[in-house]
Amino acid sequence: MLSDLEIGQKARIIKLHETDKVIRRHLLDMGVTKDTLVIVKKKAPMGDPINISLRDYELSICKKDLSKIEVEVIE
Repeated sequence: MLSDLEIGQKARIIKLHETDKVIRRHLLDMGVTKDTLVIVKKKAPMGDPINISLRDYELSICKKDLSKIEVEVIE
């Protein structure tokens, strides 16, 4: 899951396991879609939220939501 990656790791999004339709739509609208490449940029001191880079911009997303995004590690 995307929440398990370390800073600097790259991955490709495989599937979004979010069941809440509002949160799912919000993530999709932000570009969190299948086959998108993501890089973990930084984590807050307590580990939440996590800053990721995708589609030439950065997002800060809470760990709970990232734990529902299945990824394939590239590097």
